[in-house]
Order: sequence, then structure tokens, then C-alpha cells
Amino acid sequence: MSELVREPGETAEQGEPGQDAVPGPSPEPGTGILRVFGRQLKRFRLRAGLDRAEFGGRTGYSTATIAAYEQGRRVPPPKFIDVADELLDAGGILQEMKEEVARAQYPAFFRDAARLEAEALGVLVYDAQVVNGLLQTEEYARAVFSTMRPPLEDEVIEQRVAARLARQAIFARRPVPLMSFVIDESVLQRPIGGEGVLRGQLEQLLLVGQKRTVEIQILPLSREQNAGLAGPFMLFDTQEGRRIAYVEVQNVSQVHTERHLVRGLETKYGTLRAQALTPQESLTYIENLLGDL
Repeated sequence: MSELVREPGETAEQGEPGQDAVPGPSPEPGTGILRVFGRQLKRFRLRAGLDRAEFGGRTGYSTATIAAYEQGRRVPPPKFIDVADELLDAGGILQEMKEEVARAQYPAFFRDAARLEAEALGVLVYDAQVVNGLLQTEEYARAVFSTMRPPLEDEVIEQRVAARLARQAIFARRPVPLMSFVIDESVLQRPIGGEGVLRGQLEQLLLVGQKRTVEIQILPLSREQNAGLAGPFMLFDTQEGRRIAYVEVQNVSQVHTERHLVRGLETKYGTLRAQALTPQESLTYIENLLGDL
């Protein structure tokens, strides 16, 4: 059956008529996988003789949401893909695209880092503007995305928040990666989203910081030397025994594999850890900060 088969009343620009033509942001460059997945989803649905309303009812999603998935305007969650593949007897074809579809939920500049992060055996992070996404609460993440300029559409904000929280599945992975975070003190004094959001974020740091596989260190503003003045970065230890660096500024990112560049950032990170409070001192600092709010 052709992927271009349209249902009665449907045009090239529309979904099914009426309520199915749900407005939404255009996919970002690099999200062609969403359109490919959507065409395959529609192809199997039509083969099964189901309209969107019936298919949505069987999977627990609205007709409008099914339309958005088929048109590549929303990122379908892994659970939906599993259910759809089985219900439509797709033979694993939809499930084979699950990982690529999941990466499409991230902005284009972060997709390489998301892949490295999801597979890493070790993660080293330095942050100087905001709490790292791996540590953010839902409220803090939403506040961060809501302050971006030019402003993001509401649907994009919710998609980005969901993607950011999905990254935190790394803490439940097996084997559990070893993770180290050095956070500039200014980050924890910046009340993004308000005092209540900051309080929740500090509580989250205390909770995660107690994990045996995680070390959180605060770099005090009082230090006369700071090796991280050039900005935040991440280092990933791969399963192949390599170390890869990731640097991002103003939505422009760079993955470094060249040994001399990676070594330079390794040296910076080692110095930052030496300049920061110890993990236990850092947790005490966060507790005291919470007490002052």
C-alpha cells in the first residue's frame, strides 16, 4: 500500500478533516524520522482497517494526537510505539525506529550529546548558568524553557520538559554510570522560576547527591581562581574506553573527540573539582541554603 494514500477529505496539508487538523509547531531540521515514522504508522493503521478515532480509542490516545503522530508534528512516547506495533501487527518495524524517534524530542544541537549520555559509563559535568538537565526538577526545567528568547511555543516547551525528564532514566540504568557534577555557586543563588521552584530544585540536588554513584560539588564564588570561566562542558566515558567532550553555547554545540582537545577539558575538570567544596561540604552548603529560603 502506498505511503501517500489519503483518507476521504484529507489534503496534502491537512490531517483528517475537522478536529484532526491540530495546529502545532513545524518539526525542527533533523526530525525527518518523525515524518518517516508517521507515514509508516498511518500505513499500518490503514492496512488494519482502522480510522484514527478507533485506533486512538484502542491505544488510549485522542484522534488529534494520533493525527499529530502521523503528520510528524509530535514525538510519540516509547509506550505508544510498543502498543501500536503490536496492535497493528507491524512486525517490529515501528519498534525499530523507537530510539531514533526518541532522539528527535531533543533540539538538533543536543542530539549527539543525548546519544553519548544515554550510553555513557561515566559522565562529568561543569555548569555555570543553570542546573544541569540531568538534575533538574520538572518545575525548574519548565521555568528554564519558559524564559528562553525568542519565546518557545507552549507545545515545544512541554516537549522539551518531557525530553529533559526522560534523560534522568540514566540514574536507573544498569550498569549505573558514575557521575560527577561541579556547579558554580551562582547557579544555586539564581531563583529561576521563583523561590518555590528553587527550593524544590535544591531538595532534588540533596536527594540525588546521596546516591553512591553521584558526586555533586559546589564551586564557591569566594574562590579567587576558577578554571571554568570559559563556560560549561560535559565529558562522557564511552563503553569503548574513550572519553568524548561536549561543549555548548547559545544553542551551538560541538562534540570533541580529538585527544588534545579532550585532554584540555579533562585538565580543567580536575582543577574545578580541586577548587570546589568536597561532596559532603557541598551537601551541607545546599542544606544551609535551603534553611535560608
